Amino acid sequence: MKQETTFKALKSSGYAHKTIKEEIQSNLIARIRAKQPVFEGLLGYEDTVVPQLKKAILAGHHVNLLGLRGQAKTRIARSIVDLLDEYMPIVEGSEINDSPFAPISRFAVDLVAELGDKTPIAWVHRSARFFEKLATPDVNISDLIGDIDPIKAANLKLPYSDERVLHYGMIPRANRCIFVLNELPDLQARIQVSLFNILQEGDIQIRGFQLRMPLDIQFVFTANPEDYTNRGSIVTPLKDRIGSQIFTHYPKNIALARAITEQEAKISAGDLAAVSICDMAKNLLEEVSFTARDSEYVDAKSGVSARLSISAMENLIAAGKLRLIETQSEKTTIRLVDFMSIIPSITGKIELVYEGEQEGADEVARILIDSAIMVQFNQIFPRIQKLEKAGTKTPYSDLVHWFEKNIVELNYTDTDKVFFKSLKAIKPLTELIEKHASHFSDADKDFCMELVLWALSISDKLGKTASDAMYKFDLR
Repeated sequence: MKQETTFKALKSSGYAHKTIKEEIQSNLIARIRAKQPVFEGLLGYEDTVVPQLKKAILAGHHVNLLGLRGQAKTRIARSIVDLLDEYMPIVEGSEINDSPFAPISRFAVDLVAELGDKTPIAWVHRSARFFEKLATPDVNISDLIGDIDPIKAANLKLPYSDERVLHYGMIPRANRCIFVLNELPDLQARIQVSLFNILQEGDIQIRGFQLRMPLDIQFVFTANPEDYTNRGSIVTPLKDRIGSQIFTHYPKNIALARAITEQEAKISAGDLAAVSICDMAKNLLEEVSFTARDSEYVDAKSGVSARLSISAMENLIAAGKLRLIETQSEKTTIRLVDFMSIIPSITGKIELVYEGEQEGADEVARILIDSAIMVQFNQIFPRIQKLEKAGTKTPYSDLVHWFEKNIVELNYTDTDKVFFKSLKAIKPLTELIEKHASHFSDADKDFCMELVLWALSISDKLGKTASDAMYKFDLR
């Protein structure tokens, strides 16, 4: 569309004024009818959150996204920007994106009244129509709505009762835009009360000065279903004025979780080419997050963010990259011993309950990794019985007997050739892999060899000693 520069030219072009909700609705309808993708990148939400969000938009509702941390709530809100028109005409010079068809600020009303069809028009790209604010206890009414500016009043020689002395806050400046208020319960109750009339009536009150200003805003709020911060909650009258409340959720299976991690992790193509990671390792990485969400040591109310897996993947690749640099090799494969590199990703992203605090964050991270290892191990190999009668033959007897006269040292910095050669030298281990994991790829088989040793040590069948550079497996 040609960007007209005067109000007259804009009207002549056939441009029709629409509210932001009408604009979003019409673009959503057009995309659905054209069978074009809507809300791309929201993996796992295609049959849950996305249909509800479409209905909320078609209903013309403000939306509250309710979910634990790391459930893409802000990403969902940002994706609505794609449903805005690419450019929007405003009265040039307006602080609050006044439409020339329906100006609401004194500046725009006076300018349109004075210049009429000659009113200058400016154009705003949709990327500039997204406003976001993180609600914290120190946010005040001045930040969100505005305040009287005494300096402006003095310079213009105007009384405080004059609308022109107002300094607009974020919400009026988001007129005809999308405004996202994150962590709504953290906003003080008196500030939440100030949002009532904006949502319902469209008028603003600043220091007792009431101003009728029918703002045109699409509000999106985000909040946690249970307030674990102990800072507050959403006041009931405000919740009542939000049209649709949509629950988000974590990925429901490993495959979805993997897809999200691969989409979000910031890893260069060069690093991915040099550091390979097999399917087994990718699955184990996601299993750590799933295990954490069910762990007795982790506060379920705070959730375990999807960012844990994303950060862990980046740390895993970094571990492989460091090995390449130290060994001056060109390629390497992620190993199970590399998973100790993800501990910093875990400790910073879980909230511990009392029992977890007693164990310590670092120890809990190791427990979660061990638990995930056992989950994956039990999906492939026979379960290890911790209590057995003396002399009982088990699938692991030959392997355990091998360690009566041998030890295995797995060094972080060994090249792939040296590292896997030491594992393949254990004949009972290779036989076990061929029996239970023969259908896997070679890379997955190599990973399974470590998995078996690790599972036996977790089950107290083998001893495991860790040092800065290696892990040693032997018979206890």
